[in-house]
Amino acid sequence: MKKGYSPPLQVVGFIATKKGDPERGPMVRIRPDDAVERLIENGELAWVYGPRRNELATIIVDPAVPRGSVIVRDISGVAPSEIVRIIRVELRKSGSIEPR
Repeated sequence: MKKGYSPPLQVVGFIATKKGDPERGPMVRIRPDDAVERLIENGELAWVYGPRRNELATIIVDPAVPRGSVIVRDISGVAPSEIVRIIRVELRKSGSIEPR
């Protein structure tokens, strides 16, 4: 697998939370086989590259998500039916975050 390999994924669901909700913040639900293809594990941080913006989000591996699709929560600049790319985060020795 090439470094930075990330086939496109279609957003099939968007969850927007509001102040006071028990679970908030950027999150992506992805199928186990799609996660393995991107070398991403459950609970890891990943870059979400959307059509208008890039953002860090927590990954949740969920077998109920359709293949080649994702469900996102609280990610600005992404809407249902749009295409995104998910890239694993690599930590540098200095502690800074960069895309793989």
